[in-house]
Order: sequence, then C-alpha cells, then structure tokens
Amino acid sequence: MAIDFSPVHRKETVIGTYARQFSVNDMRVATDDSINTLLDIVGDATDAEIVFLPFDPDANDPYAKPGEEKIGWSLGHLVAHVTATSEETAAIASILARGVPYGKEPRLRYETPWQDITTRDQAVQRLEESRRMRHAYLAAFPDVPHLENERELPETLIQHWGNMNAQGQFLLGLVHETEHHAQFREVKRQAREASLAEKV
Repeated sequence: MAIDFSPVHRKETVIGTYARQFSVNDMRVATDDSINTLLDIVGDATDAEIVFLPFDPDANDPYAKPGEEKIGWSLGHLVAHVTATSEETAAIASILARGVPYGKEPRLRYETPWQDITTRDQAVQRLEESRRMRHAYLAAFPDVPHLENERELPETLIQHWGNMNAQGQFLLGLVHETEHHAQFREVKRQAREASLAEKV
C-alpha cells in the first residue's frame, strides 16, 4: 500500500491527524492499491465462491435486516459494503475540499444490495466502478483545496477520528476498507475450501 495505515489500525494516532501529510495523488494511488488488493482476492473466484456464506462466529450487524444480523458476509456482501463506505467518505471529502461546510448529516451513502452481487463479474464491475467514482471525487478537489475546512461532528466522533478535513475524510474510507482485507481473504479461503470439497 502506498499509505501505511497500521499506525491508525494500532490506534497510535487518529486518521484525522495522520491523513494531513498525504497529497491528492497519494490518496489516488492508495485507492488503487486497495482496490487492486481486493481484485486479487476476488478475481479468480467462481460465482459460487462469490455468494458463499462463511462461518463467522463474530458476525454481529445491528443494522442488518431482521434475521441477517448474525450471518457471515459473502465476498459479494463485502464488496458492496466497503465500496459504499469509501464512496461516501470520498463524496464528503470533495465537498470539504471545495470549502463548503458539512456536518454529520445527511449521510451520502448508497450501498448496492449485497444479494445483487452474485457473480465474479459483478464483483469486479462494482470494484472498478468504485475506483472510477473515487477518482472522480478526487478530481473534484480544487488545485488548492480548502484543507482548513473541517467537518462539523459530535465530540464523540472527533475523539474517535480526530478533526476531519478533506484528507482525513477521504482516507477514513480506505482505513475502513483495509481493515476488511483480512476478512476478504478469510472468506475467500473458506469459499475455496468448500469448492474443493465439492469436487472430491
């Protein structure tokens, strides 16, 4: 990865502070690094592996539909989730970079229904579409972005994330996405093992 998020993952710093050292190009390259990592994981998956529901004893999604709170997330589900988060944070970052005040609401999130991602080609399409969208949000940054413009957030979120300017807001999505990389790999491992077992 062009940007090492391990200090944030280890909670040695907060993303709002850590992000301020990185340029628009750094963020663009880091976006490509993360998406390429995910494409490496899902790129040779079969359609059956994309929809495989893994065993996940820690599954607990309080925002899920009733009955889906405890299910493991398929590769298709993970693709839908991480791309939605990264696109939302990128959209808000482009607003902040232009000097426009922005608060906690409204959310700028749309998540493709995970049940709609049922094939390898659909997963790849969603990742490449997300790459294009995130690049477009970075292209909307002015030549001299308003990096002094910080998002208006509750104190609890400022304590968790730090003060969030355009850089922090954009990279918040990538921090979240990279936190899911290991989950992608584990789901792929289980799905591949299930595929091989069916052939025996």
